[in-house]
Amino acid sequence: MRGKALTPDEIEGAVAADLPRAIEELKRLVSIPSVAFPGHPEEPVRAAAALTEELLRGAGLPHVRQIPVEGSFPAVYAEAPAPPGAPTVLLYAHYDVQPAGDPALWRTPAFEPTEIDGAIHGRGAADDKSGIISHVAALRVFQGRFPVGVRVLIEGQEEYAGERLEAFVERNPELVRADTMIIADTGNPRVGDPSVTTSLRGMGAFTIEVRTLEEPLHSGSFGGAAPDALAALIRMLAALHDDHGDIRVPGLPRGTFLGVGPSEEEFRETAGVLDGVSLVGSGSLADRLWASYAITVTGLDVPTVSGAINAVQPAARARVTVRVPPAGDPKTTIEAVVGFLQQVAPWGVRVDVTDYTMGSGFLADTAGPARSALNRAMERAYGRPPRDVGAGGSIPLVSTLVRQFPAAEVLLFGAEDDGASIHAPNERLVIEELRRTIVSEALFLQEYGSTAAG
Repeated sequence: MRGKALTPDEIEGAVAADLPRAIEELKRLVSIPSVAFPGHPEEPVRAAAALTEELLRGAGLPHVRQIPVEGSFPAVYAEAPAPPGAPTVLLYAHYDVQPAGDPALWRTPAFEPTEIDGAIHGRGAADDKSGIISHVAALRVFQGRFPVGVRVLIEGQEEYAGERLEAFVERNPELVRADTMIIADTGNPRVGDPSVTTSLRGMGAFTIEVRTLEEPLHSGSFGGAAPDALAALIRMLAALHDDHGDIRVPGLPRGTFLGVGPSEEEFRETAGVLDGVSLVGSGSLADRLWASYAITVTGLDVPTVSGAINAVQPAARARVTVRVPPAGDPKTTIEAVVGFLQQVAPWGVRVDVTDYTMGSGFLADTAGPARSALNRAMERAYGRPPRDVGAGGSIPLVSTLVRQFPAAEVLLFGAEDDGASIHAPNERLVIEELRRTIVSEALFLQEYGSTAAG
């Protein structure tokens, strides 16, 4: 059912009046430690799904339910039919979060949302529970009389195994069919700098294990002759980059991003690079961050310093993540990296590679009626039109949606910013950025529905 068209002033007023409620709902979500990684309790993840379902019901959507996803946590799905002649918009976000990591590195408890100087601090406040709240609060503006058809898909394991939702979408395309898809899992380079993400790098990851001995050996009795698995793994991982930090794996050339990236000063400040420490790699920062390959060792299974004993290690493991340019193929990329590591492995060590994860990249078409409507909406919300940016991260679902629905416009924006410390200690969300994102989305829905109907 389509209601009377709201004016931009009415939309902004409705968002302002509802913002305190939206903030409290975000805090409720952040207080749930919904980490969907193996080894973490499942109950909080399911509690986050239940709260997401409750919030969507309160947004005026007539049909809301949880849908099982094979091998994963349930997706929360909602829909409202399109008024006659109006397009349909899919809204996406995820309710799972990254692990908090070392509690000592947090200035406030990770799962006790704390409001400080206009920002909410806590794991998931930005990535991606802000996306859920942006959708919910934007929809509430219309009090159940939406100017477009609405479909909402909120998944529960994007951070660890998002490819499982990809398989679900491939089996159930009618659930997500839409003219335009809003992916609320990105953000702006800086607070108040409106941006639309037009490219995403793909990704691949794997676990590599090196074995050399049947069991640990006393380093005094055997060190100097017995092959140390940890030393071998360190040599292999170090061989991935040259002295400048560029990748040495053959077949992974540097790419080019046509837009404007951050300055080195901006990047150093945002990333917290210590004085005197150089950046790595060559080419422009936009090229390195958004259009080129990047290899990162994200975890090591080795003895801790506090638990170290004088022993030659028989085994060592590492988790390796590779970021792939938008047009690159994650499978062949991972094959190249694994093949290189096997080639440089010293001393005939045994190498085993397991636990592969892959996701394709994305490159947007920046011309279309939905993008034009979003440009006008964001210009009203921010006071200036948005610019195109890339993102070095991956959103596994996006490439599947593009492949399944090539005629649909896919728009990526959100309340995060590069200073939000997502995937790191002290994650935070600026409340004013949340407000602008909600206004942008609500204005877009009204503008897009009116333009298409006209």
